[in-house]
Amino acid sequence: MKPTNETNLSDALITVAIVEDDVEVRHSLIDIINREAGMSCAGAFGTAREALEQIPELRPQTVLMDINLPGMSGVECARKLAVAVPGLQIVMLTVYHDSKAIFDSLAAGAVGYLLKPVRTDELVRAIRDVRAGGAPMSTNIARQVVQAFKKPAPPERRDVPDLSPREREVLELLAKGYQSKEIATLLGIGYWTVESHVGHIYQKLHVRSRAEAVARYLHT
Repeated sequence: MKPTNETNLSDALITVAIVEDDVEVRHSLIDIINREAGMSCAGAFGTAREALEQIPELRPQTVLMDINLPGMSGVECARKLAVAVPGLQIVMLTVYHDSKAIFDSLAAGAVGYLLKPVRTDELVRAIRDVRAGGAPMSTNIARQVVQAFKKPAPPERRDVPDLSPREREVLELLAKGYQSKEIATLLGIGYWTVESHVGHIYQKLHVRSRAEAVARYLHT
């Protein structure tokens, strides 16, 4: 057989970080990951702050993220990690099954959403599925997503008057909760360029704050 330097994805070690404030659950997840062949726990954290400080340095392939974290929510943590570590695969593990939590998580950059308590085989399968490019979801979560797409589309939003295409992009990201530094990264432009666009948005919409700008955008 001809030798090759390529690594089969199924044979590669999958590194996983855990962000979970419940100590017992966190230790249980660590044990599951470390017992599974081909997987390794790269780190486990009890707060979003710890995760944001260390995960960008550890560079795991996958993160298991709880939503209800102390201080900063898992959704906001996921959003910041998605910017700090492009390509990071984030799977939410939570008891929340309402549509807002689901879509907020997916909009923040999560690629999977599993409901607690999650079975060991379901968790392992989800991690491998994500590694292979999938988007694992608990059955009833997937059903909610499908139902949401079956709903009639809302009326098309009219363009915000007088804004350039780039300014509209910036305003849309502001409305989603992104900060200037994150917007700069997402759009591939400089921080001060974003701030300049924000200033022009204020002038054109006759507002004095981001909150006012977003409110004006949402009601246009």
